[in-house]
Formats: sequence, C-alpha cells, structure tokens
Amino acid sequence: MTRFKSDFLNVLTERGYIHQCTDFEALDAKAAKGPLSAYIGFDATADSLHVGSLMQIMILRRLQQTGHRPIVLMGGGTTKVGDPSGKDETRQLMSDEKIASNIAGIKVIFSNFLTFGSGTIEAIMVNNADWLDGLAYIPFLRDVGAHFTINRMLTFDSVKMRLEREQPLTFLEFNYMILQAYDFVELATRHNCVLQMGGSDQWGNIVNGVELGRRVRNVDLYGLTTPLITTSSGAKMGKTAAGAVWLRPERLSAYDYWQFWRNTEDADVVRFLKLFTDMPMAEIAKLEKLDGQEINEAKKILAYQATLLAHGEEAAKQAHETARETFEGSGKGAGLKVYEFPRNLTPAIIDIAVELGITTSKGEAKRMIEQGGVKLNGNAVSEVTATVSSHDMDAEGYARLSFGKKRHALAKAV
Repeated sequence: MTRFKSDFLNVLTERGYIHQCTDFEALDAKAAKGPLSAYIGFDATADSLHVGSLMQIMILRRLQQTGHRPIVLMGGGTTKVGDPSGKDETRQLMSDEKIASNIAGIKVIFSNFLTFGSGTIEAIMVNNADWLDGLAYIPFLRDVGAHFTINRMLTFDSVKMRLEREQPLTFLEFNYMILQAYDFVELATRHNCVLQMGGSDQWGNIVNGVELGRRVRNVDLYGLTTPLITTSSGAKMGKTAAGAVWLRPERLSAYDYWQFWRNTEDADVVRFLKLFTDMPMAEIAKLEKLDGQEINEAKKILAYQATLLAHGEEAAKQAHETARETFEGSGKGAGLKVYEFPRNLTPAIIDIAVELGITTSKGEAKRMIEQGGVKLNGNAVSEVTATVSSHDMDAEGYARLSFGKKRHALAKAV
C-alpha cells in the first residue's frame, strides 16, 4: 500500500475512500504541513439526507479526525437549478422557504458526525445562496462563463447520459456545472478552501472548479473523489424494498436503521466497517477472520457502530436491545413500529404493512402472504384477506407481525 506523508490520505487509503485525485503528491504535501480546509456540497432536495450520502459525510469526518477543517456546503442556490448527474428527469423546482426548511433538517444530521465551531479544525456550514442569489447574469457569463466551452461540457457524463437516453436537459440544469465550479472558487476566496471532495460521478464538475480557480484567481486547488458504493450483489447502496434509508429519526427509526446494517451481505461487512464506523482497523482485522454463522456477530457490531454515529449511544443501545428481544426474547422490543387501531375494528394485515412502511404496496404484502412469508404471533398467515383483531392480542395488548425473517411490527388494539 502506498504510504503518504499525511495522516489524512493514509487513513482514506487504508479504509477504502479514494477513487481519484487530481494531484496526490501536491495534496499530500499540503495536508502534511498543517490544517487545510476541504468541502463537499449537498443540495437540499429533502429535509434529510439518506445512506447514499453517508460516504461523503464520513470522509468529512475523517478529514476532521486527521486535523483538518470540514466545510459543509449547503446548496441553497444550486438546489434551485438541480444537478443533472445521474438523473433522467429534471428536478422539480422548490420555493426558498422549502429549501430553507430542508437545510435546517439536514444540519441536525451533521451535528452527529462533525464538531462545529470557529476553531482551526472545527467544521463550518455555509450556503451557496449567499453568493449565487446575488449574481448579475451578464457579468457572471462574461467573467466565469467565458472559461467553459460547450464542446467540453457536452463530454461530461452528467450531460452525455441524459442526451443518450433522449431525456430533456434544460438550459437551467446545463448551468449547474458552471455554478459548482464557481462555488469552489468562492470557497477558496472566502474560507481558504483548497480541496473539493465528492462521489465519482462528480469528477468532471470538480475538475472544472480546479481549472477555474487556476484561470481566474491563479490558485492551486485539488479534487478527490470516492468510489461508487454498491453491495456485493450489485445493488445500489441505501435502497431497500421499503424505500430510502434516511439519516434522521423522524424519517426512519433508529431500530430500522440498525436493522438495515444488520442485514448487510456477508461479503460487505468488513468493507462497511471500514467506511461507515470508527472502529480501529486492528479490531476490524479480527472480525475479518470470522466466517459462517460467526459473521452475524460482526453484522451486529456494524449495526451498533453505524447507529451509534447517526443516532447516538442511547438510541444504538435501545435498537440493539430491541433486536435481541425480537429475535431471541419476547418479540416486543421498544423500537418496533406499532400499528394502533380501535378495538371494534379488524384491520387487514396488508393494510398494516403498507401503513407502517414495511412493504411499499398492498401487492407486495399479498405476494408475501401467498409465499408463506407473513406470520401473526408466530403462525403463518395463509389468506391475503387476513385481519388482526383484539382477540389476537396477548396479555399486554399486543399482536406480533413478521414479514419475512427481518421485518417485524406490533399491532395494538386501543
């Protein structure tokens, strides 16, 4: 393994975060000299980020852990445009109020992973609307747009993929890469930021910023990307049958988050421990030797450690205990979703599944019943019209529902 002078690049290398870098040698030398500032941008398309953004959050965490300052750039301005990278459709436009609300929700997530403040290596969060909203169109085109050629912009994957699929690409979206490059130059000027990081799909946009900095400000800027994360089976990271794996508890409970990591494929456990937890490499190396049923213990450790970062120690412990009770005990863990209904009603199990978000549709719930994958109080449900009533409740007033081996819920007559 290549050994760098800087702890930052050494840590990123041994844990598997690096895909490409514009200049390893120069960046390494700069990081070895002392604290540098680096940023990653996040558009505010929802009031929470999901696991698909966790790689980027963790690399900012590694940056701070190795003595550098993370800059979280919120796209209050670029969210109004929409990044076409990896998208087939134009993003729906949102109001300023909605974007501000989303940013407030996202800020809570970062407080779990980064230490914010005014110190040398303490993180800051900035909003590109602060400079993008006030741009004068003609001066911007003259001063910045002149450094971009249509010929080259058409070669970037974010544009090529949309055109090859014959999906419309608006002129608004076409400007996104110019705005992102301008963000880098602004952050270099305002906060002495020298490094932009992002996913591998952002390589072209990042290189644009590096080149723009050299042309208009004569500054040396650097870019670094992370690999695209997929599971060993080829599935996209962070997607489940029930939808996105959100990082805010208001969107996804700590128990469901814990369970997502517990369900990691065997071949991915060690890789995900390196990427998504703070476990020392020596301890991960010990877990790497486990196989067979023992790998399940490593999965529990992964689930606990990942939940610890995103939700805190108390929530992680409760999620772990809930899982233990569900699979080994009474099955009434505190973190399970509970469907409450009036005692005089008998809700259909397929409706309960959809209402709690355990399945994405009634059709999926029906198929699970037909395939023998649904149980009520441990007994297989055979009819798609099956219901739950107050007669199914135990002494504590609960009925236990299982959808496959890994999805569980409670029903309670009130």
